[in-house]
Amino acid sequence: MISKDSIEQTFCFFHQKWRVYEYSHSETQREDIEYAIASYVETMNPELYKHLSAGKKDFLLTHSTFSADMKASLTMLEEMMD
Repeated sequence: MISKDSIEQTFCFFHQKWRVYEYSHSETQREDIEYAIASYVETMNPELYKHLSAGKKDFLLTHSTFSADMKASLTMLEEMMD
């Protein structure tokens, strides 16, 4: 089961990290954020992750697709909160 609290908590964490990532010009800072998201993914509600990833392997865990994955996650999480 995916609780409303887990959706809101995940949205808040992702949104906060995305806002910094989106405007950062520091590659080190961006890598740190990618690491923080990957660490969060390891402990987040597995059903929520499965829903967000829609079966996509390494969702939110690959540098080359991180931006697109984050945008998709935030959109889905926002829709789930409505």
